[in-house]
Amino acid sequence: MTLKVIGAGFGRTGTLSLKVALEKLGFNPCHHMMEVFGKPDHIALWQAAAEGKQVDWAEIFEGYEAAVDWPVCSFWRELSEVYPEAKFILSQRDADKWFASASATIFKGMNRNDDDPHLKMVKQLIVDNTFGGDIENAEHAKAIFRAHNAEVLATLPAERVLVFEALDGWQPLCEFLGVDVPDELYPQTNSTEDFQRRVKSGSNSTEND
Repeated sequence: MTLKVIGAGFGRTGTLSLKVALEKLGFNPCHHMMEVFGKPDHIALWQAAAEGKQVDWAEIFEGYEAAVDWPVCSFWRELSEVYPEAKFILSQRDADKWFASASATIFKGMNRNDDDPHLKMVKQLIVDNTFGGDIENAEHAKAIFRAHNAEVLATLPAERVLVFEALDGWQPLCEFLGVDVPDELYPQTNSTEDFQRRVKSGSNSTEND
């Protein structure tokens, strides 16, 4: 089994909904940050990748047909070479709405100071590597968000990448992947309110969407 679909969009651009959608379309299972929880070996592999060390991507993605969200989107360039036949989905969102959502959810989870290996990995990958240590400055974060999206589009061949928003629904996604449109509504999961309820109930707080 090899990755057929790779998400290049940041978390909080509808990535959990996209995971659910891809699995409904047969690209199952789909890797997502939530897949890393409770897997010490995988956390260690992603920590190594965040530190710039060479990792075995086949080991990380063994059994997966698709992958979206952080930490995957941080390595879209490397993965485009490792999986040359894979198609990419650049999940997008209005930058202002994206930052507001990220600030109210995943960025809040970065404030904890503990020895949790998963949190350490996420902090290095997202806070340090992606945003240069600053997730408080809205204009700084939004500039990085826009630059990331622009770099993906400037680098990957147009026929290999789909720019996608959750509001687009099934049609463009299914056309791009060459599959039939399901007879049901496109998934809507992990809203800011859903995320915050999980945090209050003690669920994982670094899960993205």
